[in-house]
Parts: sequence; C-alpha cells; structure tokens
Amino acid sequence: MAIARQVLCLSAFLSLPHIRSEPLRYSVAEEGESGSVVGNVAEDAGLAPAQLSARRARLASEDGRQHFRLERGTGRLVLAERLDREELCGQAATCTLPFELVLANPLQFFRVEVAVEDINDHAPVFPEEQVTFKIPERSDPGSRFPLVGARDLDIGSNSIQAYSISPENEYFSVNFGSRSNGDKYVELVLEKPLDREEQSEMGYIFIAMDGGSPPRSGSTQIHIIVLDVNDNAPVFTQDRYVGKVFENAPEGSVVLSVVATDLDAGSNGDISYQFSQGVGQSDSAFVIDPVSGEIKLSKPLDFEAADKYELSVQATDGGGLSAICKVLVEVVDVNDNAPELVVSSFSSPLPENALPGTVVALFAVRDRDSGANGKISCALEDQMSFSLHPAYKNYYELVTVSMLDREETAQYILSVTAADAGSPSLTTTQTFTVDISDVNDNAPVFNQTSYTMYVRENNVPTVLVGAVSAADADVGSNAKVAYSLVPAHPTEQPPCSCISVNSENGDVFVLRPLDYEQVKQIEVLVSASDAGSPALSANVTVRLVVVDENDNAPLVLYPSQDSNPPSSEVVPLSAEAGYLVTKVVAVDADSGQNSWLSYHLLRATDPGLFVVGAQSGEVRLRRPVTERDAVKQRLIVLVRDNGQPPLSATASLSALLLSDFSDVHLSHNSLATEDEGDSLTTYLIISLVFVSILFLASMAAFVALKVCKRNELKDRHVLYGAGTLQSGLADGGAAGTLPHPYCYEISLTTGSGNSEFKFLKPILPSLPPQHCTTGGATDDEQDFSCGPITLEEVAPAQPGMLSAEQFNSLSFK
Repeated sequence: MAIARQVLCLSAFLSLPHIRSEPLRYSVAEEGESGSVVGNVAEDAGLAPAQLSARRARLASEDGRQHFRLERGTGRLVLAERLDREELCGQAATCTLPFELVLANPLQFFRVEVAVEDINDHAPVFPEEQVTFKIPERSDPGSRFPLVGARDLDIGSNSIQAYSISPENEYFSVNFGSRSNGDKYVELVLEKPLDREEQSEMGYIFIAMDGGSPPRSGSTQIHIIVLDVNDNAPVFTQDRYVGKVFENAPEGSVVLSVVATDLDAGSNGDISYQFSQGVGQSDSAFVIDPVSGEIKLSKPLDFEAADKYELSVQATDGGGLSAICKVLVEVVDVNDNAPELVVSSFSSPLPENALPGTVVALFAVRDRDSGANGKISCALEDQMSFSLHPAYKNYYELVTVSMLDREETAQYILSVTAADAGSPSLTTTQTFTVDISDVNDNAPVFNQTSYTMYVRENNVPTVLVGAVSAADADVGSNAKVAYSLVPAHPTEQPPCSCISVNSENGDVFVLRPLDYEQVKQIEVLVSASDAGSPALSANVTVRLVVVDENDNAPLVLYPSQDSNPPSSEVVPLSAEAGYLVTKVVAVDADSGQNSWLSYHLLRATDPGLFVVGAQSGEVRLRRPVTERDAVKQRLIVLVRDNGQPPLSATASLSALLLSDFSDVHLSHNSLATEDEGDSLTTYLIISLVFVSILFLASMAAFVALKVCKRNELKDRHVLYGAGTLQSGLADGGAAGTLPHPYCYEISLTTGSGNSEFKFLKPILPSLPPQHCTTGGATDDEQDFSCGPITLEEVAPAQPGMLSAEQFNSLSFK
C-alpha cells in the first residue's frame, strides 16, 4: 500500500506542469555581506519582475531558514545573512543550499540551488601547543614518530597542503601523505642517530601550511627527549577501529575497545591509552579507560546532531614510545523525532462561493530522522469538502473539492496528520481552522406565506394593524432586511397610498381612515430585500380586511319620505285583523349585525289598530276596522339596526280608512299631478265646500218637500208606494241634485299621476231622516261622516235600482 502511494505521488509530481525540472543554480563565496547579489532569479526563470509581486512570489526552504532574500521589484536574489560554509556544511566536499521559489495564482515552483564556495578564512590549528617525544638514543635512522596533524576547517586547496619543521636540522624531517583508505598522516622521521651525551633534549617548531591565497599556517612546539634503550614502540592491533552505537544508548555504554601491544618488558612495555582529539571533534561524549582501552559513552547521543564521530587514540608505553590509531564511531538512528509541518501559506476566511480546487493551505513536512524513520505520509481526517494533494517534493496542498455553504457549516476544523514509517510510528497533527465568509446567496424568507390583517373602519390615521417578518440565513449586511411596498406587476401603478410599511421592522400602518362601504379589503405586495450586493428579495401578499362599524343609519326606501305630505294607503273598513296595509322597506349600508334591521311602531293615531312586523316591516291591522276609527290614520315606524350603539330612522305613513268600496279610479285629467300638491289641495277644498253647501241646500229642500208630502199624506192617509218613490228619485235626478244624502271622501294621492275619487255607501232616506255632520278636517283634506244608516236597512224602491252589493262593485273612471 505504501509503495502504491509513493507511485501515485511520484506520478502526480511528474504530471505537474508548473514545476521546473532543472533547478536554477548559483554560487556564492562564503562570508559575503548581507545584501550581496547572488543572481537574477526572475530573468533566469523567464519571469518579468512585475509577475513576482502580482503572483506573491516567496522563497521556501525545508528547514525554514531564510539565507537569501528575493527582491520582487528587480527579481534579484540577495544574501539575507552572512554565510559560513563550515557552519552550514562542515567538512563536506560540496555545500549546496537548496530552496524553492514559490509563485501563486497559478501555483508554480522553481527549484533553486546555491553552492557556497569556500574561502581561506581558517588557518591550520594543532590540537596541542606542544608535543613531547621521548626517543631512545639508539633509534635507527628512518625511525618514524607519528604526529597528530593540524586541523583546517577549509576544504580543497584551502586546506593543509604541507608540513615543515623549523629550523631545518640534520636529525629530523617531516613525512606527509595519505594511506590507501584515504586517511592522512604526518610523521617525524629520524634522519640521523641521536646521541644523548651530546644533546639530551631538542626543540623544534612544527608548521602546517594551507594552499590558500594568501596561505595561512599554524604551528606547534616539538620537544625531543633522548632516552636510553627503549627501542620498541606500542603497536595497535588495527590501524582503524569502527564501532556503532544507537543514539538512545544509555550513558556508560561501551562502544568498543582498542588494543595495543609492546614487545618491551617492564615499564617500557606498560601501555596506557588516552584520546588525542583533533580540532573540531569533541571527546566530551566519550571516555576511554586508560588501562583497558574501553571507549564508553559519557552523555546521550543525538543522531540528528552528529551521525558519526572520529577519534584518535594514543597508546604510550612506559619508556615514552607511543602509537596512534583512528576510531570511527557511527551513531545508529532511532525513531525519536516526530514529523514536522511547516506552513508556507494559509487562507482564512474563505468565501463560501470559492470554486472547487481553491488552495487553502500550502505546507511542507520533514522529519529529522533518516531512512524509514524519516519517511512521511500525510492524511486529512474525515473531511468531504477538502482534500490533500502532494504539490512538489515534500510540499502538500490543502484544497477544496466541493462548493461550500456557510449557512450549513460556518467553520471547518481540518486536522492533517503526518506519520513517519518508523516502528513505532510517530505522528504530528496540524489543525487548520477555516472560517467561511458569507456571500449573499440567500433571499429573505417570510415567516408566513401570506398575511391577513384587520382594521376597523373610520380608524385613526397611522394606526398599527400588524407586522410582517422575514429572516435571511446570511449574516452581516447580507442579512439586514428592509421592507417596502411594491406593485404586483412592474407595469402597475404604485401600491395603495393608504398603507405604509416600516422599512426596518415590517410594521404595517393604515395612514388614513377607511370606509367599509367603499372598500372592504385591500391587497398589497410587501417586498423584503437584504443589503447584499446584488440584493436579493422576496415578496408576500398582505390582505387588509376592513371591519365594519355601525356608522350608517338605516335608509327607508318605501314608502318614499321625500313627498310632502306622505302618500296614503287606503284601508277598507271591511278589512279584518292581519290585513296588510303596507310594507316598510329599508336598507343599511353596513354589514353583518350592523345591517340587521328591526321595525317598531313608534307613534300612531290609534296605536291599538296597527302592528308592525319586527323583521319584515309589514304594517298590518291588529284588529278589524270600525266606523268609529278615524278615517285619517298617521303612523311613524322606527327602523333600527343591530349595531352597538344602534342607529335608527323613521318612516312616516298615513292610512285612509274608507268604506268597503272597490277601487274607483278617477280620470287622469281630473286630478292634478304631484308637483301641483299645495295648489291642488286648495282648489279641492274650495270645490268641496261649494259642493257641500250645494248638497246641504238640496238636502234642506228635499227634507222640506218630504215634510210637506208627509203632512199631505197624513191628511190623505196615503202611504208611499213604489211608484211614488221612484218618481221622487227621478225628480231628484232631473233636478241635478242627489235625492238622498251621501257621505263621501275625496282623497288625493301622489305617485301614480292618477287620482281616485271613491264613493262610500249611499245613504238612502230612512225614517227618521239623518243629517250629515262635517267631521274634523285638516289643511290637506276634509272628512265627512253621516249617521248609522246602511243599505241593509233600506230595500231598493224599484226593480231598476241597484242593491248595496251591486253598487259597491261599480267602478267609475
């Protein structure tokens, strides 16, 4: 599985078009001043200097140290600090500082390598200020005495090139060279036998010279003591010892043992061991047993600080002869360092409309361990919206893989885990908190699909009738909702000016009083818009229902109240109880119970004669009409609604109680029209008075005649016969006057254009004769009534005379 992942990563790395295959190489001498120009990276990379700023160019290195600085304006690469090759690379043959030039938008890498060139800034240094040799006087010419060479931190031609001894003498010379395994050596060679008696001690200066320009040198003192007879020096069993130790080995652990032998006996054969450490190497991590030659740890080791140690061990016998061997200690790495994540760039907050593939973070991973212990794999924990892609070498990109929605998730906490391949594996987790910034992608939503509000008519201006409310899932200005009235269609006029909505809180006001009778409900469209750019909005219908109040009194439609005097209804004297006189018709402009009308008899000439239907408005007779009832009856009907408080109107009625004739219609031309009301009444009264006087005179003459005839009859003892009566009637008719008195009433009505002259029952002569009396009259009309003589009491005198029933059925026009 790990091999497959490596192949995939390698394939992804090779397929990246933005990675330059060949690095940009430069060289710079060590110890250069900060700001020194190394090279023009932009020119060599084929980039314009303006692109460096536009694409946010930066330098990234694995260890995070910035030895160089990029001038974006010119594209030059300059030193950010003074470089010391010996500090950076030690004794390595080459010293190269790799790093990457990283550009964004689009992401692009350029590998840059800067070789740090050595200069001759170090002189050779000997580990000791003085070296003492004890040489037997019988030593043969050609005897060699090993010296510890000087240490020069420079490399190449700047390192040590030659050794010399001063002053020049005939006894000693210096031999300098390299062995087959590459180790360098330097020896003091005896050129001529010594003579202790001639000179027991000698002193020289041992000089080491490097090849720099100008050359540098170092020196140490050589003190020669001439001994007697110790002609065998110690000899190590190996010229070079190699040992390995784990970096987590405890203090006191034995690394290895060195062994030297000496053929001499006695004190000349007793060997002691000690370190002869060169410059640049520390023996503080190791101690050697002077007797056994065991090399032990004096402190814990760290593979990441130093992976090997080179030691020099000197074996000296009791006679002063010595031998030197090399000891190479290799430190074995253990997995004691967890991986490290170095973040180069991180973008947060991230807009929610960021496209898939947007780079959120760029980071590098490294592990100070080596081998499998330093092999790192990265994984993103349980995240569907982001993924981890290898970018270049040990760089990774954290990118989006799907569209984001701040309303669903406003913040992502991404955990990237880096694990090495050691046993046991060590891991490091880096947390990226990605905040999602809002984009105006949600329109306001009303909490109701529609609103119904109520207001009573005749309301006070600017009354609050309700509120609309909308919420926006966005935040900030994108969620700030403003309300307004809008037309239902773009081509329509602006909405009703009587309604207003508060733009901030959605309160709905009615600006002026409303009349239920004019408008019963109003529908307006309220828009809720957010403050985003572009703004999003939603509309909702607000239905304002006007609630009726009892502000309209009933209106009487019939009988019409405009006529003066009001029209009269004719009621026959023969009408029974329950007879429908008329019906009051009224309406109310209000609605509901405010328009429920009830009818009540308020006043009447004879309250006990009439009854009014409370619901129907029908005026009926409570009891039968009698002749004692006044002919002219006035009624006032109260029409009242059911509102709170109730409103009412009155209807004035008049009824004429006439004898039981059928309707007699007068000719249209005999009566005046309604517009001549007052003058017609005056003329009618005058005519009525004249006719009455004429009638009275005729009746007086008739009575007088009858009296005379009765006296004559008494004298003659003759009764009236049929022929006499008929003759009398004929005479009366010939005279142009009525032979018998009649009670009659003239009634003028308006509204139809025709007036009716109705005759009541004729009053035939009876014994004793009855006299008519004039009843009370008003300004408009006069009523006349006679004594209680009916047709039933008088039989028809002649067969040609009409009976009462036949006469009642006549109609004169």
